Amino acid sequence: MKFAPLLALGLLLGLAAPALAQTKPGVWSHAFTMQGEPKYPEGFAHFDYVNPDAPKTGTVRMGDMGGFDTFNPILPKGEAAGGLGLVYETLLTPSLDENNTYYGLLAKSLMIAPDYSAVTFRIDPAAEWQDGEPVTAEDVVWSFDKARELNPNSAQYYADITKAEVTAPGEVTFSFSKTDNRELPLILGQLSVLPQHWWEGTDAKGAKRDIGQSTLEKPMGSGAYELASFDAGRTITYKRRADYWGATQPTQVGTDNFDEYRIEYFLDLTVQFEAFKGDQFDWWSENQARRWATAYDFPAVADGRVIKELFPQDYAGSGVMVGFVPNMRRDTFKDERVREALNYAFNFEELSNTLFFGQYDRIDSYFFGLPFRSSGLPEGQELDILNSVKDLVPPSVFTEPYTNPVGGDSTKLRENLRTALNLLSEAGYKLDGTRLVDASGTQLSFEILLNGPTIEPVAANLVANLALIGVEAKVRSVDSPQYINRVRSYDYDVIYTGWSQSFSPGNEQRYFFGSESVDKEGAQNYAGIADKGVDALIEQLIAAKDRPTQEAAVKALDRVLLHHHYLVPSYTLRNTRAARWDRFSHPENLPEFSSGFPSIWWYDAEKAAKTGGAQ
Repeated sequence: MKFAPLLALGLLLGLAAPALAQTKPGVWSHAFTMQGEPKYPEGFAHFDYVNPDAPKTGTVRMGDMGGFDTFNPILPKGEAAGGLGLVYETLLTPSLDENNTYYGLLAKSLMIAPDYSAVTFRIDPAAEWQDGEPVTAEDVVWSFDKARELNPNSAQYYADITKAEVTAPGEVTFSFSKTDNRELPLILGQLSVLPQHWWEGTDAKGAKRDIGQSTLEKPMGSGAYELASFDAGRTITYKRRADYWGATQPTQVGTDNFDEYRIEYFLDLTVQFEAFKGDQFDWWSENQARRWATAYDFPAVADGRVIKELFPQDYAGSGVMVGFVPNMRRDTFKDERVREALNYAFNFEELSNTLFFGQYDRIDSYFFGLPFRSSGLPEGQELDILNSVKDLVPPSVFTEPYTNPVGGDSTKLRENLRTALNLLSEAGYKLDGTRLVDASGTQLSFEILLNGPTIEPVAANLVANLALIGVEAKVRSVDSPQYINRVRSYDYDVIYTGWSQSFSPGNEQRYFFGSESVDKEGAQNYAGIADKGVDALIEQLIAAKDRPTQEAAVKALDRVLLHHHYLVPSYTLRNTRAARWDRFSHPENLPEFSSGFPSIWWYDAEKAAKTGGAQ
């Protein structure tokens, strides 16, 4: 499933694992669920976790790093503006207190073919674009075709969909090349729908628009907000539409409570934090342990105008892998022993003691935080799956549980570096004085590319330890636009990045780790993985006939990825660390799988009066 870090999906733990897809085929349904039955019946009034009487007023100001240079939401190049999800809508929308369950938005209902060879969506006749024109099935087909034509990620994601066509007035049917990929209805429900008539029309100057080109023309969508103003690359303001068609729809009641939604952009994280302290925007998601522990001593925190809070909900239904990812498109990292050696040079325990204030856990799974991650040795159905591809996977997956090296003191570090040096020697390197060189006398060296300076102290730990065994690693921090462009074109030796995983891993694994994506610019196969064993496990995962098989396939894939040493796993915190100016309120009980900010929060005039500043 398409992953969504802040709109995390989950599985109700402790219950027997149900079949993988429970929405009944052959009948029209108001919802799609991957497990069990949808919580909310057809015709429900609103989600339980919203305040249907929330006031509709005020402004919320968000901060972001980088900039933007286009309002075109589907192109793989350029930096799309934040907030376009406020303008454009999807066929279905998720419930934040259920696991893998989506309800109708632009689509009033859906029907899955009895043999799972197709899904049909029936467009809500009330849905309309900002100009009053109806949202049509033709818009859906056009949006799908253009996304697949212009965006390699979309083409990869929709690989098992053979065509989209209007099959009746207001109905669009997607046909599948397989009948065992039961996640496809959900994937298509996440499709953002664009107005064909607008994109094929002309702008205010009479020039014909082109969906294949970047644009800074004000976009037109069907969503609750429209773009009000912007300063290219610096700030965007969206305003809530008084004539929004979906304001009384069950999934939208109690949401979109702000009159204005503003995004302020920054090029430097330190400057951005100072701007937050100066009340230039309202919400700060902290990504640095030291700052969270030591930098909130300014007056607004002391007097209660700024509140610090942890939100575990944002991670309740998602997993993550993050770390230093070597690019195997470079010859330097094709040898697995070189990649493994890097992990022995990373001293997480020292960083935890000196830099992280004990806030983080070391990651040891590509699905860290999820109950179906791999551990120990394979057994049961997972072992059966691994045996089916035994000749394609590392033999160690059957005999050695994956563990990260443990450091923390000088003795352990010396042992780890000795192991790293042995691995590198096996790979053909040798020490020449203080330099580790290959057979031609060239020193092993590479560059670690970072998106800004935040991770520099962490990378410095790896660099310093590698230097002790003769490896020359350098750190280069660049601004977000340059970083994004280099990552898209795979122009790097090593980057610090990762993947978020949902409770229902599926088709997205192809463009995370699949051979088909290795040469596709803009895919998320950052490591350059092209491995037959990994491919085979991904296909078994996607074709899983029930939940137990899906979980077993995930464990098998996780185990094989780990044993190939495709990255140096780093660390994570299973909470959102958030600071906010205290001018907002939220429902008493937040949903299980999201903090819901700002979508279900609202501006509280009484609180705002006490904080002063922005209105």
